[in-house]
Amino acid sequence: MCFQNLPIEFDAQGNARLRDGVADPYAYQRRDLDRSQVEQLLASNGHVKDVNLDPVTRVAGALAFHCVVDLEQRTVHEAHTIGTLFRGYEVILKGRDPRDAMFISSRVCGVCGGVHSVASSLAMEMAFGIGVPPMGGALRNIQLALDFQVDNPVHLYLLAGPDYSQVVVERTNPSLWERAKKTETRHGDVHGFRTMAELMTAFNPLTGKLYLEGLQMTRPAKEAYSILYGKYPHPQTVVPGGLSTTVSLEVLNETLLRIVRTMDYAKRGVFIWEDITQFFYDADPRYQQVGTRAKNLIDAGMWDDPFAYDGTYAGAAQWGERRWATPGVVLDGELVTTNLHHINIGMEEFVEHSYYEGWENDGVRYRTDPAGNPISPNHPWNKETKPRSDKRSWKDRYTWSTAPRWDRRVIEAGAYARLWTTAAAAKMPHTRFLEATGTSVKMAVPQTGALPAMELEWKIPATWNAFERNRARAYHIVYSLLVGYENVQLAFDLMGQGENKIATTTEFRVPRDERVGVGFWGAGRGFLTHHLVMDKGVLTNYQVVTPSTFNASPADPFGQPGPYEEAVMNTPILEEFDSGAEFTGIDIFRAIRSFDPCMPCTVHVANGDNMIIRDATTCACGAE
Repeated sequence: MCFQNLPIEFDAQGNARLRDGVADPYAYQRRDLDRSQVEQLLASNGHVKDVNLDPVTRVAGALAFHCVVDLEQRTVHEAHTIGTLFRGYEVILKGRDPRDAMFISSRVCGVCGGVHSVASSLAMEMAFGIGVPPMGGALRNIQLALDFQVDNPVHLYLLAGPDYSQVVVERTNPSLWERAKKTETRHGDVHGFRTMAELMTAFNPLTGKLYLEGLQMTRPAKEAYSILYGKYPHPQTVVPGGLSTTVSLEVLNETLLRIVRTMDYAKRGVFIWEDITQFFYDADPRYQQVGTRAKNLIDAGMWDDPFAYDGTYAGAAQWGERRWATPGVVLDGELVTTNLHHINIGMEEFVEHSYYEGWENDGVRYRTDPAGNPISPNHPWNKETKPRSDKRSWKDRYTWSTAPRWDRRVIEAGAYARLWTTAAAAKMPHTRFLEATGTSVKMAVPQTGALPAMELEWKIPATWNAFERNRARAYHIVYSLLVGYENVQLAFDLMGQGENKIATTTEFRVPRDERVGVGFWGAGRGFLTHHLVMDKGVLTNYQVVTPSTFNASPADPFGQPGPYEEAVMNTPILEEFDSGAEFTGIDIFRAIRSFDPCMPCTVHVANGDNMIIRDATTCACGAE
């Protein structure tokens, strides 16, 4: 069965329906958060400390984190993810011409605006009833492959990478640093670093070779992106139906050149993260528990087959499985569906522990999707964004993030989920450079620059943790480059056949009747959907579900913590310190940052009255 918790079943023809005999099928009883045990520990045990981290990450956004840590037992008793910023795009878009959405929603993120432009265009194509010519589809695929050549390296070498650098490891785990100086790398012949100490030194922020290269290697992708789409990060040429630009043979050659220039860098990255992961596992097997959580993942898939995509909701189950990345949901390590209809009808958002009011008194606008499948009153098409921040406590409301769930399960998104669902489904129809085997994704990487052709293989891991998230993201760079490489070849072929049309030329007007649409897409950090409702030619509702909304979600009404929170509570404290004043929280940081949270820069940790790192902007950790 696809659903275990939602009251949805399927008939003999595979059509979804609500189970018979359930009076109020989506009703639930809220479970209060019980902090009594934690409060007792804080009051009676001097080793149990409130630890406030604010902000957490090294990139723009707004994430703070609160946890209760037992410094003697080296465990985490409680964790709270705090989204500290309300941006309000869903409110801003109400009442606007739907065609404004692709430009306004692009500003949701200053790093990966293109993915929001495309997701918005996909939602409009569905609502408007238009498709995209094959050349437009191929160019759209190239665009997002290039987008990830900026996002993923920045995560690996500038945002998460410094956690594995010499300056951090030498301070937080001196014995590990001594081991690194004596340990030879396994793949030094490929990436060029002889010892693990040399490799860690290359991760040093601002001065390390890998850190600086991580900045430099975003340039080729940005150049190609700007050539094709006007500018980076907020493209001006993405429109419903394709692209509003012209593409020449010269432009395609310039794009191909930059993809090829990046390929050697991507190859080396795989072996760098293979060495980092194995070194920590060998040094202490407990590192396999850092950031671990249930193997529950979701991805909407992306990179449409230019000859299969028609933009319709009715056809989504078919064209979705023709993508280079297969949509899917993984529960307890098993793939349960690849059907975009199933993914959509299983989605709900909850706000019981968020700074929003519910919408249960507004009535249920949609009880089914356009295909007749049942959807919840908490589905994004029914959700209303109603900010309210007057109640703040760890027992009640403590974040601006909502709690998205699928089948009422806590589920995470990520570039690695895209690999996992594609590997497990083994449905990928595009096998020129990639092959999904059921347990892995094989990548045939051509010879480029200094490195020969290689056969790389990402395998679904037995253990799911912080290190596997980072390792998978290194493979994802190669994966997305190969998708871009193949789509450039496809664009060359189409141009040779005279198929140069890159946008629909069918004259259309914005529909005046009531319509819904959803853009099933993905960001560098994973799953992304834009759900819109329109009537009388304007948007009446617009909802964006990002990967960080899934991952940074608070506890849901069933008492289940969000993915960051779950991962931190499962993380052992392996840092070396003699007193609480020396504690930096590096294991907690590694757990959270492995998700690639799209949130703020700089870090401080408050441990009691002691500020460990002074450079900080605080805003949220005063909740009680």
